[in-house]
Order: sequence, then structure tokens, then C-alpha cells
Amino acid sequence: MTKAIGIQIMAKDQTATRHRHRLGAERRFAYFCILPPIILVLVFRIVPLIWGFFLSLTDSTGFNDASFIGLENYREMAVDPNVHAAARNTGILILSLPVWIMLPMLFATLIHVGVPGGKLYRSVYFFPAVLSSVIVGSIFNIVLRYDGGLNALLGIFGIEGVDWLGSGSTALLSLFSVQLWATFGMSLLIFLAGLSTLSSEMLEAARLDGAKLWQTWVYVIIPAMMPIIEFVAVVTTIGVLTNMFGLIYVLTAGGPGTATTLPEFLIWLEQGQMNRPGYAASLSMVLFALMGGIAYLQIRIMNRNANV
Repeated sequence: MTKAIGIQIMAKDQTATRHRHRLGAERRFAYFCILPPIILVLVFRIVPLIWGFFLSLTDSTGFNDASFIGLENYREMAVDPNVHAAARNTGILILSLPVWIMLPMLFATLIHVGVPGGKLYRSVYFFPAVLSSVIVGSIFNIVLRYDGGLNALLGIFGIEGVDWLGSGSTALLSLFSVQLWATFGMSLLIFLAGLSTLSSEMLEAARLDGAKLWQTWVYVIIPAMMPIIEFVAVVTTIGVLTNMFGLIYVLTAGGPGTATTLPEFLIWLEQGQMNRPGYAASLSMVLFALMGGIAYLQIRIMNRNANV
């Protein structure tokens, strides 16, 4: 009896030992799998970020020995008219967020309720999302220049042409319209995905109560889609701050003057044209902090929606 119990205990110990060895091997394999991306993030993200912060505290011009100047670059930013112009232009674009959000949501609703040709429209609207910003800029540079296609079309109806890209009063509006066209399809698909999760009984109840389509959209669909709307708002804001360089470079080069200068383009100007890496690094740090705040807001929104 005692011998049998001893054998059982030994068997259990051996099983536990094998289990520990297996878990140890699985952990080592897991660490081995995640090591390459950790190294890539460390080398190409963390180290450049740390280096950029220290560079922002110097007067580096890329050609001489940089000296430590503390927060002087950040103080210069506070009075730099180019920074003020970039902040103003960014603020104007962010204030236009309702258009960036509600227009694709409206079209997504029409497709969702079965408007004729909905599948075709879905493909056509998404097509610009697969084009790079440089290609989009090149296309609309032909369309919007003074002797381009849009003014030629207006001339057919006897309307005088407009310098869409060369006038301070229309350049930012033109840039905004092109970016909206380029990102419309992606926002549309996000809203279509959200609409597909809505309860059909809720929409049917609104129809039976005699609600018209616009009433259903305002009082039923928009409140139910609020988590998706918040997500699109955050993603669109990030796009305005970080994904418009190619478009600006091809269409307006930040002009006329600073009418279409945005933060990432201003960073490139200071780094590549003015040869001021130190000042460009300080601009990058401020933009990074702003992006970090937006990312934190997005995480809070997603966590809140997950708990609803």
C-alpha cells in the first residue's frame, strides 16, 4: 500500500516536472517570437525618439557642432508666425470634422438601406483610398490649376476661372476638399461596418412608427452609431496631422505663403530647407505629444465603448 502511494506521488512529481518544462519551453518560444518586433521598435522608434528629444534641446544645423540651448527652441515656437499659421490651418481643418464625418455616414446610410446601385457606389467611393497621396495630388493638380479641368468646365457655363491653388482664400478649401475625396471611401466602409451591426428590429420599429428616413437617421442611427462616429473623428484628426504631407507637397508646397502649411510640412521645411534639425526636432516633439494625447483619447473611447 505504502509502495503504491509512493509510486503515485513519484508519477505526479514527474508529470508536474514535465508540465513545468513544457511551460518553460513555450515561454522561451514566445519570447523568441516577440524579440524581433521588440528590437525593431527599439531601434527604429524608441532610440530615434530619445535622440530627437535631445536634439530638440540643441541649436543643431546639421553642419556644425551643436550646443545645448535647453528650451530655447520651444520658446521660439511660441512666437514663430509659421507655427501659428500651421496651428491655425490645423484648427480650421479640425473644426470641419462634422463634414468629414457626417457626409460619408450619410452616404453609408443610403447604401445600407438599399439605394439602387449601392454595390457600385461602394466600389467607386472606396477607389480613392487605394491611391497614394502623391497620385491624388498629381491628379488634382491637373484639375485645380488655373488652366485646369475645373476652370475649363466653369468656362463652358460662362463662369470666370478661379485660382484654386494659388489664392489664399481658396487654397486651404481646395486642400480640404481633395483630402476629403481621398479619405471618403475608408470612412464610408467603417460606417457601413457599423451599420451592419444595428438591430434590424430597431430600424423596423422606427419605420412602423412613421419615421421618415431623415428622422430615422437623426434620432435612431446617429445615437446608435456614436461609438463609430467617435472612432472616425479620432482617426480623421490623426490623418489631418500626419498624412497630408504628400498632398501638400504636390498641390501647394504649403502656399501661397503659409495658407496651407500644416505641422508635418513645417517640420520638413525646417529640417530639409532651412537646415535646422534642432528646431525641427522640437516641432516633432510637440506633434508627438499631441498625437500621444489623441491616441490616449482613442484608447479611452474604445475602452468606454467596450464596457457599454
